[in-house]
Amino acid sequence: MPESHIIPWSDGTWTHAPQHTLETADAHLDVTAVEGSDAWRHTAYGFVHDTEHALLAPLAVGEAIDVSFRAPWDGQFDQAGVFIRIDDEHWVKTGVEFADGHLGLGAVVTDIRSDWSVGYVDDWLESEITVRVSRWTDALIIRAKADDGPWRLVRVAPFDGEADAAAGPFLAAPMRADLTVRFTRWERSAADVDLH
Repeated sequence: MPESHIIPWSDGTWTHAPQHTLETADAHLDVTAVEGSDAWRHTAYGFVHDTEHALLAPLAVGEAIDVSFRAPWDGQFDQAGVFIRIDDEHWVKTGVEFADGHLGLGAVVTDIRSDWSVGYVDDWLESEITVRVSRWTDALIIRAKADDGPWRLVRVAPFDGEADAAAGPFLAAPMRADLTVRFTRWERSAADVDLH
């Protein structure tokens, strides 16, 4: 992995304020979501939700960010990971989501309308999960891993290299109150140069 630099939690700006935040003595950030928070645009469900909690800092072409986190995955549609935003209609959320009794690893790529790709990672339920997003000139390369396991390619998604974008940790709790995610790391480094 390229040399990385910790991003202080205070360097980010929330898209929507969470219910509660607490920086712990070991520099982790515990964040509690507002019930009903989510991010989605139109496709299949017919609604627009723009209430996610995303702590964002600029992400330039040629940079990557890593976000690590743990959560008590037990609420329907509990989700956390990385959010990458250009504007209200152009963004990506990627990470894990607990739905129908399974933990899913995937991404929602939104270009006016959202799509969703997901696969089960139930063996990650008790793990510290890390999501890595590299920004190329025309794409985001998304990888994830559990604990010290191998990186898994999640998605290669088109993304406008000319646009100003910001990225960072995110969480949402569409169906319940009191989801608290512990974010343990937020780092910036050079983007991955290879897909494989």
